[in-house]
Amino acid sequence: MNEVVETLRKIEEKYKLFQQQQFTFIRALERTREEAHDSIRPVSSIVQVQCYKDHHCYNSTDSRILSMFVSICNELRCLCQRMETVHAGDSVTKGLLEKCKVLLNDSNDFSALRATYPHGVVNHLSLEEARHRYGGVVSVLPIVLDSMREWVTHSKRKLLYVVSPGCAMCKKETPTSQTAPAALASNSNENTVQLQEKDFKKFLAANQRPPKKKAPWRPPGKH
Repeated sequence: MNEVVETLRKIEEKYKLFQQQQFTFIRALERTREEAHDSIRPVSSIVQVQCYKDHHCYNSTDSRILSMFVSICNELRCLCQRMETVHAGDSVTKGLLEKCKVLLNDSNDFSALRATYPHGVVNHLSLEEARHRYGGVVSVLPIVLDSMREWVTHSKRKLLYVVSPGCAMCKKETPTSQTAPAALASNSNENTVQLQEKDFKKFLAANQRPPKKKAPWRPPGKH
């Protein structure tokens, strides 16, 4: 689990750098789409971005930013596979991973996706860009990252729930182990009291004076 969390953290750092260059990413898409004579349809899949980069990109800056997008998608796809092996999960975690796998599929159509608050990626586009061209491609990564964070949170809570009953049993057993010394101490005290009573009786028997014998009764007068 720690390895998964650390990998996710590194991808998030990489995504933050990518997000800061969103304008560069959009301009790279515009130029490569013009070269491909494909300016009408929206950018709707990872494989479409890969195709622009491989066959219609003649600018090193454009190639770098498009490669960065595809690279993050590939890293997230590998992380999904890793998450499946780390924690079998329940219906919630399985549903989150399935959602991520669908969104990260090379040919999946994400053109209808729109990342909402607290993400502002769509707000940085013009109305035309957001509605008809790039709203989906800028939304897929933050939505996938949100789902993965939710997977980590839920999985950790599930693992803690599994561990907790064992700890509770340990706590329940502790008083039982403590009762034995207490019982021994009680028995010891009781034996001591009994010995003291026996010694005291012996002391009385040894030191008790014999009772005085009464003189026989005589009638009054001279004796």
